[in-house]
Amino acid sequence: MAVSKTLFYCSECGNESRKWVGKCPACDSWNTLVEQPAPSKKAAKASHFTQSTPIRFKDISKQETMRKKTAIDEFDRTLGGGLVEGSLVLIGGDPGIGKSTLLLQAIDKLALVDNKALYVSGEESVKQIAMRAERIGVNNDNILVLCETDIDSVVEHIHKVQPSVVVVDSIQTMYQSDMSSAPGSVSQVRACAAILMQVAKTTGYPIFLVGHVTKSGAIAGPMVLEHMVDTVLYFEGDANHAYRMLRTQKNRFGSTNEIGMFTMLETGMEQVKNPSMMLLETRSYDTIGSCVGISMEGTRPVLVEIQALLSKTAFAAPRRQASGIDYNKMVLLLAVLEKKIGMQIYDQDVYVNVAGGLKVIEPAIDLALMLSVASSIKNRALSIDAAVFGEVGLTGEVRPVGRADLRVNEAIRCGFKKIIMPKRNVKDIKVSSEVKLIGVDTLNQALENAF
Repeated sequence: MAVSKTLFYCSECGNESRKWVGKCPACDSWNTLVEQPAPSKKAAKASHFTQSTPIRFKDISKQETMRKKTAIDEFDRTLGGGLVEGSLVLIGGDPGIGKSTLLLQAIDKLALVDNKALYVSGEESVKQIAMRAERIGVNNDNILVLCETDIDSVVEHIHKVQPSVVVVDSIQTMYQSDMSSAPGSVSQVRACAAILMQVAKTTGYPIFLVGHVTKSGAIAGPMVLEHMVDTVLYFEGDANHAYRMLRTQKNRFGSTNEIGMFTMLETGMEQVKNPSMMLLETRSYDTIGSCVGISMEGTRPVLVEIQALLSKTAFAAPRRQASGIDYNKMVLLLAVLEKKIGMQIYDQDVYVNVAGGLKVIEPAIDLALMLSVASSIKNRALSIDAAVFGEVGLTGEVRPVGRADLRVNEAIRCGFKKIIMPKRNVKDIKVSSEVKLIGVDTLNQALENAF
């Protein structure tokens, strides 16, 4: 009797190994290798790929295809302006954060213009989907619902229905019958995603994939899944709060790090068209340890409130905690404050937070973070009408950043009259006499003008 062969797959990156090891040699993750049956020769030969022929480059139409608009502006922004024909889009996020609700609203708008939309669910029944659709006001005869987990059957229905857009909720529930591994395993997720990718590229039907996330917030399954798709969108924010942020992590047809702001209501996901005002609406004036920074999220400037709290530590090693900002970046900037400005921080517990739940990774927020820390340690509030942006180097210099004009215009639109910024960015920016642009070269100059 033939012995069934098994392989070990890394649940993080999908790397294959003939034997178990504690540390994955590809991604250096510990205890992530799981044993699964090796793909059979029958499965390896099975293919949904269609025959194709080479085309001369000069014969390819250079005219750009029109993007499909979902009529949800914040969603279209994260997609790069709309849905591209034949694209494969992966959406991840915590359970209950609104992935299925947003996609149901999106295909409802698309089905009003185009012929049909196919919603494939492997987790919910038809009645459950109908109940959600009724709650959010989706009643479209052009939306077809299919409850199926066999990828071969799903592909067959796609070719039969010929929809304008397809939603697969979720990719972890799909399986290929030729493979002996369980649904959700590394090999199954990779194989099903490859089949759907080929369907999207050959037919031109855009396909949305819903992905589960791990405890760390990353999309579950092999990392190769994110490499295969055209666009990766992540929902940020706490499911217990009303606001949701949809961030573009990867986009072959647009800029990355774009964000779309939504709020969860009983009638579904409602877009927030002015994120800066939303993030600052609960800001208190004359607050010690608070500074308004201007960050670029993709092509959009967003004003965020950076909060810092410093208190005398009761332990030998002070505590450092960052929320919404990279921890290592925060520690580096604290060292610059202590070395170049002379602030005594080594015996202080430091807590830094970006109000509203937004995650900021741009270096232009450095100056706002350092001014909020200085405000807390000096026990003095910053100017009420001041907004700040600029990158800070290790020697305490304030470096110029890109798209300064967009940042300044956004701050002025939100009512700020005093903007502290890198001196090299001040030139060529024209503002009214009511607005004061303060250019600084060093951190010392910024501190002198901030209070």
